[in-house]
Amino acid sequence: MNIEYKEILVDLLYQLADDDLLVSYRGSEWLGLVPHIEEDVAYSSIAQNVMGHASMFYQLLEELGEGKVDDLAHLRSAAERKNAILLEEVNGTGHWLYDEPCYDWGFTVVRNYFYELIKKEKINSLKKSSYMPLAQVAVKVDGEALYHLMHWRTWFQQLVSAEGEARDRMKKAITKVWKDIGGVLSLGPKRDDIVAAGLIESESVLKERFISELKEEFKKLNLDFPGEPKMERGDGRAGIHTDDLHQAIALLSEVYNINPAVPW
Repeated sequence: MNIEYKEILVDLLYQLADDDLLVSYRGSEWLGLVPHIEEDVAYSSIAQNVMGHASMFYQLLEELGEGKVDDLAHLRSAAERKNAILLEEVNGTGHWLYDEPCYDWGFTVVRNYFYELIKKEKINSLKKSSYMPLAQVAVKVDGEALYHLMHWRTWFQQLVSAEGEARDRMKKAITKVWKDIGGVLSLGPKRDDIVAAGLIESESVLKERFISELKEEFKKLNLDFPGEPKMERGDGRAGIHTDDLHQAIALLSEVYNINPAVPW
């Protein structure tokens, strides 16, 4: 493996790992707060699965000499993270530990559904990656990711199909999520090199598939399609983040920083 190939491979792996880490962390904050007990069990399982996916991507980075898996997850600064900004955003006002939480279930459903749609396209593409260990991990992730997508699609369809407040809140959530969904599709500043190396297909190809599938869903549900995916707050792949990420890292890594010998 030459230096250039390794550099762009590492960049892509951080994107994949950091995305899954942050979206699973935000999922863990819903424990005990979701609409009903069956969802509490299901969402907890999904968050745990996605955290496992992050671990697999970090493991590939460890094998490439980037450091220990736990350190990569916990000790890197916000500026070093490559997750999309949308995934670091808080679930709503308050905090599950310190303040009375008032989380937005509509926002969570839309964010997770759109994320899993994009993740499905990325995983399908990664199964053909030029880096065989990454292709093998994609195969392992594929089955669980499909279940996650089905779960969030069901919630999305049910809430959008409901009358009154539920549909109105979902439409507001779609508008909110769409402003930053382009960041999830982004492959970052090294996008051209990543694609040229055969690691994954291009942003344009992934976006076209995502939009095509989502348009069909919107049509069935009588929703207006919001247009071109946006990235209003910037590209997290380039190290642009919000205060929400700083706070998430501080809490997520609190125990590990006390005793780094404890595995996460």
